Amino acid sequence: MIAKRQTPIPISNLTFTGNEERYVLDAVHSTWVSSLGKYISQFERSFAQFIGTSHAVSVNNGTCALLLALKALDIGPGDEVIVPSFTFAATVNAILHAGAEPVLVDCLPNHWNLNPVDVEKAVSSSTKAIIPVHLYGHPCDMPAILEIAKKHKLFVIEDAAEAHNAECMGKKTGSVGTIGCFSFYGNKVMTSGEGGMCVTNDALLDERIRKLRDHGMNKDKRYWHDEIGYNFRMTNLNAAVGLAQLEQIEQFLDRRAYLAGIYDFRFKNLTGVKPPLQSPFGKKINWMYCLFLDEFSSVSRDELLAGLKEYNIDARPTFYPLHLMTPYVNLKRISSLINAEFFGMSGINLPLYPSLKEEDITYIADVVRDLLTIKF
Repeated sequence: MIAKRQTPIPISNLTFTGNEERYVLDAVHSTWVSSLGKYISQFERSFAQFIGTSHAVSVNNGTCALLLALKALDIGPGDEVIVPSFTFAATVNAILHAGAEPVLVDCLPNHWNLNPVDVEKAVSSSTKAIIPVHLYGHPCDMPAILEIAKKHKLFVIEDAAEAHNAECMGKKTGSVGTIGCFSFYGNKVMTSGEGGMCVTNDALLDERIRKLRDHGMNKDKRYWHDEIGYNFRMTNLNAAVGLAQLEQIEQFLDRRAYLAGIYDFRFKNLTGVKPPLQSPFGKKINWMYCLFLDEFSSVSRDELLAGLKEYNIDARPTFYPLHLMTPYVNLKRISSLINAEFFGMSGINLPLYPSLKEEDITYIADVVRDLLTIKF
């Protein structure tokens, strides 16, 4: 039997080892703590440079980034947006909040990202956009998606909420489509506490997103509103944290890749789970470490998660397929979504973050191996 650790291992943990405190205190002392201040513009410029786009617009979270992207492209009632069923609910919620209709498509059979064959089948006269989701930091098949979009004159909104610094087609994810959307929630590879970003190379879209995030106010005539907008602005305090995190992101990702490699070694030839999946479409980043139980597993996912909890390891299930949940069960769909069901119902996410120790991974891997040999 493995000795149970008394100190819990969280699924994620923050790494504040740079200029976070200094920048936040500077923002506080400046008294510019709301949606104006130097750190907002600095963060936007630095993030655009990092991703490789001409423009970046900071917002209050990743979900609002998606909604602003849709609204900036005038997507709303009567329009359809193609989206994977295997994604976090925020992706489809943004479409519904915009008043448009999501059309759910399946994953690839050998990887959890959306299947371009299904995307092509889903296109109708009402389709206005595709939202490829670079899930868990793995890039989608963007060449195929862009070809479909060009053929049918569709917008491509990249949901790169979990894919900061992943690459596809020699570019950073988020910079390939019409608009890219990022999240800086506390469990992402970099954080601003709460926050998000829209990136684009289109100056007119940049201007429209900025107007919509600020109540639809005319940029040259204060308190004159040209349209109904939102209060989706990032605060100077959040931007201060985000800028400090962005300065360290390469180190964060290098450490995550190193730790993921230890997981890979520990789980090599492990019966009951699929080998670690790799996107064939570009360079992934390591956000969460994903394991998927196969048909030879002696335990269910719920049993494995419960067993890990008993050993003070905070593991999580992969996202449930949207089409299985009550709010989304009647959404339009293409195919049986059988692959989405496999990846959504058999996967777990294990802890992965820069301050995780090698001995922590050894402990986690030993517990997983032990649990997989138990017949519940």
